[in-house]
Amino acid sequence: MTTPAPTVAPAPAKTNAGRRPRRLAGAGTVVRRRLLVAVPILAATSIGMFALGAASPIDPAQQYAGAAAFTASEENLAQIRANWGVDDPLPVQYLRWVGNLLQGDLGWSTSRHEPVTSVLAARAGWTLLLVGAALALVLLASLLLGTLAAYRRGGWFDRALRATAYAVQSMPVFWIGLAAIALFALTLGWLPAGGLTDITATGTDPADVARHLILPVGVLAISQTPWFVLFIRDAVAESLRDDHVLAARARGLPGRTVLFGHALRTALLPFLTLVGTHLPELIGGAVLVETVFSLPGLGAVTVQAALGSDFPLLAATTLATTVVVLTANLATDLGYAAADPRVRLDD
Repeated sequence: MTTPAPTVAPAPAKTNAGRRPRRLAGAGTVVRRRLLVAVPILAATSIGMFALGAASPIDPAQQYAGAAAFTASEENLAQIRANWGVDDPLPVQYLRWVGNLLQGDLGWSTSRHEPVTSVLAARAGWTLLLVGAALALVLLASLLLGTLAAYRRGGWFDRALRATAYAVQSMPVFWIGLAAIALFALTLGWLPAGGLTDITATGTDPADVARHLILPVGVLAISQTPWFVLFIRDAVAESLRDDHVLAARARGLPGRTVLFGHALRTALLPFLTLVGTHLPELIGGAVLVETVFSLPGLGAVTVQAALGSDFPLLAATTLATTVVVLTANLATDLGYAAADPRVRLDD
């Protein structure tokens, strides 16, 4: 009688999940922690904006009435105040405003004479398009120019690029915008001076919009590029002296492979942090660019709301900007952990 051969259980197949690096293992925990931090930040921001609005000497009833306030009776103005509850205690007004905010009611814009939600819905997309296109152009130009300057550090290209970056960095963004209009729109006549479409346009043609956005996107990108170019230049120059880059050179790898495959890859990690922390300044620059070029984005209405003491609209745009900045910082941390295997979110 022969003894049957022992059966060997097949080894469990390695799944993609098992082979996948656990770089984002603690992403859920980080998101929950950031949400806990975001709540008091948003609360403090809203309280500050609400306190500024309450301290304003401007009567909200007269703002709502507009030109009719000069002929309106005191009884009508008092009725508007009663309907809005502006005579209630400040804590009551704030809690009512927060309750309406959680329900999607952001209030009434006294400068635009329409609901704040309608203002944001109609204009937020154009601001996001301007900021997104400018950011993509900044990243592409800074990575290319900064890397080449680091590779040829000390040469004429490096010196010229740094001098230009320092000069542009000292120029206000509105001055760059006005100079661009004077040169490319008024003198050369190549591009329109402002607006989103031509005056005679009856619709929104994508080609016409793209032509009108060339100057605003270029001005915003030029005003923000020096920070990123100088950072990439210094980071890549430092990375070129690292041991693994010197070893790659010693193995006889081509200069392009050493530069873009080793030095630039190491320098990109702190570059992610710069992108996240520099986003508020990019948004602030977009406000000025939209004002100079008369674009129908949130920047123009924010300036109009500030000049007209439109606190409901100012509070909404400030909260929206705060949410964008907090989200960008969270995305930066997650991107850093995904790019660098040494960073663990669950530590």
